[in-house]
Amino acid sequence: MTEVLFYHLTESTLEEALPPLLEKSLQRGWRVVAQTGGEERRDALDAHLWVYREDAFLAHGTDRDPFASEQPVLLTTKTDNPNAAQIRFLVDGAEPPDLSGYLRVVFVFDGHDAQQVEAARGHWKSVRAAGHDVTYWQQTGDRRWERKA
Repeated sequence: MTEVLFYHLTESTLEEALPPLLEKSLQRGWRVVAQTGGEERRDALDAHLWVYREDAFLAHGTDRDPFASEQPVLLTTKTDNPNAAQIRFLVDGAEPPDLSGYLRVVFVFDGHDAQQVEAARGHWKSVRAAGHDVTYWQQTGDRRWERKA
């Protein structure tokens, strides 16, 4: 079964939290697909990942690029997996595809957005019912992740 993690943002924004999570995935040798809830968010994250740190950038592409299948990190609004990613991030209310083709799936949701919280609760119930190994992580006051369930 796929390992499914729920990351509840309470102290930082998606733009602050996502790049380190993507970097850790790449350090493990995984290809990544990050699915957003819409094109506007995809494009904003695309621009952000090039400049989020002064001393580094995160090599990536989007589903609009001609060589999407070559990208180590692919930002998309679609449910396919063109870069053969082992890990899928679902952000900004993105609706998940079939999770069985991934080693890990990570739902990242904004705790200050009632709609995202409610959607995450629904996804939690459905992935648990499907038999996946599910964990819930919440940010602490110092922006670290603490396992809650």
